[in-house]
Amino acid sequence: MAQAVAAEDVAATSRVEIWFQDEMRVGQKNGLVYQWAAKGTRPRQPKDQRYANAYLFGAICPARDTGAALVLPRADAIAMQHHLDEISRRVAAGAHAVLALDKAGWHTTRKLQVPGIRTVKTADWRSR
Repeated sequence: MAQAVAAEDVAATSRVEIWFQDEMRVGQKNGLVYQWAAKGTRPRQPKDQRYANAYLFGAICPARDTGAALVLPRADAIAMQHHLDEISRRVAAGAHAVLALDKAGWHTTRKLQVPGIRTVKTADWRSR
């Protein structure tokens, strides 16, 4: 990660913060429906097809013991932009932040406007 920062055009006097970001879906999706019935009968048992989710976006800077988090209705480029904006508000004044994240589609899209105080680096986080 330090090599990635060195490759960027960062002033030698600016402090560098390493941030880690991820998101997750939480919610409920109904499972199978079971019902006791007499042998040979077929009772009606409608299945509830509704579900509700929320996406938790979170980022931390372990060195400063600080973080940024949002709860959003979906995970897409717009939600990621809101999260980047929230992270940029948490970065210390005068610091350059390096944000490490995975390669989800909404992380790598060209639609994102990355603030000038940050470097976004995607990594392959597969187990080895």
